[in-house]
Amino acid sequence: MKRFVDAVDRSQGLLLPDRLEDYVHEDNPVRVVDAFVEALDLSLLGFEAANRAAAGRPAYHPAALLKIYIYGYLNRIQSSRRLEREAQRNLELIWLTGRLAPDFKTIADFRKDNGSAIRAVCSQFIVLCRKMKVFSHAVVAIDGSKLKAVNSRDRNFTAGKVKARQKQLEESVARYLAELDRADRDPTLLPEGRVLHLKDKLAKLRQQMEKLDAIEQQLQDAPDHQISLTDPDARSMATSGRGTGTVGYNVQAAVDAEHHLIVAHDVTNTGHDRAELSAMARKAKDALGAGHMTALADRGYFNAPEILACEQASIIPLVPKPLTSNSKAEGRFDKRDFVYDPTMDEYECPAGERAIHRFAAEENGLTLHKYWSSACPDCPIRARCTTARYRRITRWEHEHVLERMQMLLDARPQAAVARRQTVEHVFGTLKAWLGTTPLLTKTLPKVKTEISLAVLAYNMKRMIKIMGPQRMLQAIAA
Repeated sequence: MKRFVDAVDRSQGLLLPDRLEDYVHEDNPVRVVDAFVEALDLSLLGFEAANRAAAGRPAYHPAALLKIYIYGYLNRIQSSRRLEREAQRNLELIWLTGRLAPDFKTIADFRKDNGSAIRAVCSQFIVLCRKMKVFSHAVVAIDGSKLKAVNSRDRNFTAGKVKARQKQLEESVARYLAELDRADRDPTLLPEGRVLHLKDKLAKLRQQMEKLDAIEQQLQDAPDHQISLTDPDARSMATSGRGTGTVGYNVQAAVDAEHHLIVAHDVTNTGHDRAELSAMARKAKDALGAGHMTALADRGYFNAPEILACEQASIIPLVPKPLTSNSKAEGRFDKRDFVYDPTMDEYECPAGERAIHRFAAEENGLTLHKYWSSACPDCPIRARCTTARYRRITRWEHEHVLERMQMLLDARPQAAVARRQTVEHVFGTLKAWLGTTPLLTKTLPKVKTEISLAVLAYNMKRMIKIMGPQRMLQAIAA
């Protein structure tokens, strides 16, 4: 054919390279995967069969299987069956494993049986990054995101869901019984086939009601009054959309503000972030090896004891306080309009009166101090302050910690923007790599392993982009 590129004749003999080494360019990122895994002490990390006994059938070395998984997550191939096919036809993977092609069950069992060791490998890569001195600024952004589990919403039950489903079934039973009553009064109203169909439907509905009764009993014994049938650890969680939710896991990440590397991560099945701030911040601080650190987070992390725990761990938290009071919206003064005097331990109200300390009480594990002024009943602007007889002000015993944090936030108005730019695109990237399908594994420990592989692949690809393959190989060899 004229003016077209000619294809090679399939029957023609080819002089292909004799060595596997010739199939992979020296700057190929797959060489970084190979060098990184070869530099690890797999026995020390806890991989099974790293020191296999001489007896028995030879096993695949953990290094080969670990390389397969890292390569798979780097290239958005998470399924063990797809990895099995790629190991037989993908030249990069053939080079990486030395033409080993384990079956999908061997690949899947490796991830299942070596969860803690795989998570340790993810931490080892952060140690490598620290040795390369990429964490020059001890500033991280912390956030969480919900990922869908292998458990549909129909197979997740709460007390509210069970009640709603029971009501639907009762309405359906009443409707079918009414139709059968009409057929009894006048058999010509319904054909015989329809009557048999209704009786079959009623039998199935009664079976469903019996199952719901059993589930309702199990809910009473469950610690959090929630049951998932497919993945027992998955939990129903609210999402940003009104009236929507997902059954899944809450993935937490602390991201370095300079290079956007995930320095620490965790997976929980709690639907909110209020109790995660100090734990994630301490993990990030340990990973960075820093004496002091700044942690940026959104309003969902605001929790007074968690903020205090960060301060005690030499971590500066910057978390906006959510405005839960309706006073401003209703045209009244809120707590910010009252000025605290630490020397006198009292507040000055907008009318210029003194709200003195009255007593202290413990609520939800916190010691709270109560203040109010005796001038409240006769105050001319009381209607703008409170609907009660006295305006009572509550102050936590460590309120100065929250006030100091608010002053730092006021001095850094770009903190919220920096947090969004740092952490939210990281979650967007991870979700794009994992795809729209649910997570592949079940139960919390296995999901943690799956997320660790995704985080390791993200960090590795990010470092290769920043440093280049050759500098990465040199750092690993050093």
